[in-house]
Amino acid sequence: MHRIGIDIGRVIIGPVIDGRADTSFLGSGHAEAMRTPPAPGAFAGVADLVARTGGNAWLVSKCGPGVQAKTRAWLAHHRFWDQTGMDPSHLRFCLARPDKAVHARKLRLTVMIDDRLDVLEHLRGIVEHKLLFGEQKRPAPPWTTPVLDWATVREWAARQWASAA
Repeated sequence: MHRIGIDIGRVIIGPVIDGRADTSFLGSGHAEAMRTPPAPGAFAGVADLVARTGGNAWLVSKCGPGVQAKTRAWLAHHRFWDQTGMDPSHLRFCLARPDKAVHARKLRLTVMIDDRLDVLEHLRGIVEHKLLFGEQKRPAPPWTTPVLDWATVREWAARQWASAA
């Protein structure tokens, strides 16, 4: 059974599209941040992963206390928990990207979806499937699986579960 970690910034909120990142969530006040839309297909994609794993999916994000509060508010405002079926207690924050490895070990993650190669580098030897999300400036290394968007994540997941059946 897979256990999945999912980054939030530039994966669920504000992905890079056509070479441009939507940074309005980070560089804005509360009201404007709440208007930042989710990535296309993110909620359906997360709901699919939650269902496929029997609820073994977590959000794992690196950010400071201010962005943590804004993120919690955004998730509530957009009814993320209701729309995805993810348990609200499955939210983990850390203050440094390498610390995502601590969460990965504790949660026994088998999959991590993140837009940052440096995060996935810290997960080598810990997490079996490292999905490098979104548009990247360089080709993905062979030890990652590039996933351009949430449709690609869902295709990957369907292949994984089909091969496991």
